[in-house]
Amino acid sequence: MESFADFFITPFSYGFMQRALIVAVLIGAVCSVLSCYLVLRGWSLMGDAISHAVLPGIVLAVVTGLPIAVGAFASGLSCALLTGYLKENSRVKEDTVMGIVFSGMFGLGLVLMTKVETDQHLMHILFGNMLGVTWRDVIETGLIAGVTFLVVIAKQRDLLLYCFDPQHARAIGLPVRLIHYGLLVLLALTIVAALKAVGVILVVAMLATPGATAYLLTNRFDHMLALSAAVAIGSSVLGTLVSFHIDGATGPCIVLIQAAAFLAAFLFAPRSGLLRRAH
Repeated sequence: MESFADFFITPFSYGFMQRALIVAVLIGAVCSVLSCYLVLRGWSLMGDAISHAVLPGIVLAVVTGLPIAVGAFASGLSCALLTGYLKENSRVKEDTVMGIVFSGMFGLGLVLMTKVETDQHLMHILFGNMLGVTWRDVIETGLIAGVTFLVVIAKQRDLLLYCFDPQHARAIGLPVRLIHYGLLVLLALTIVAALKAVGVILVVAMLATPGATAYLLTNRFDHMLALSAAVAIGSSVLGTLVSFHIDGATGPCIVLIQAAAFLAAFLFAPRSGLLRRAH
């Protein structure tokens, strides 16, 4: 019993673990909320696209001396706007456009990384470094998460209707285009918040898995939000603790635990998997 308690207590004696656990809770919370809307809207690939597209903005921000968050947000938003423009002005479907845009921008970012000389270790941007976050990173993540939460709470009904039925939302007079790009802005902000912790490659799992897991477990959106938050925050904290004890990479540990939660939901939830087949 003592060793079980030490599993949770010992990491708190280290300052870097305190910061990591705070960031884990913040990122888990904000990703869980956006995850529900993305799953309902079918936009998981959009999260993947924007998360990869931030790379060239990050490299250019380092070169010009701007904050990394500014470059990442500008690059991610540019990807979202470019995707929307190409979809509306061509015959190519949205998922194909997203694949072209994000792979192109990600390739550009990789080329810039190999050509730009800098003292900063840019590989951390790809895979994250949860245990290396500073108090400045904690504050920055908290501010972005707070802004995202406030906007989602203020516009939750409009966002929900837009995700369920965009045509009905347009028919009753909602500014569908504004909601569309507003959701993209929130998505870009969330990716920036999670950037230093889990990196551009793994953040897509944080944005897709919690909402998908909760979707299998309930038919009510308020319950979906609560379950998604429980999965995201719980796996973020547990993954951070596990990575400390096994001396492993934190981001992959978090993603593996989220994947295990989704698999359990798929196999045993009443709406899917083994229990559905049993009935």
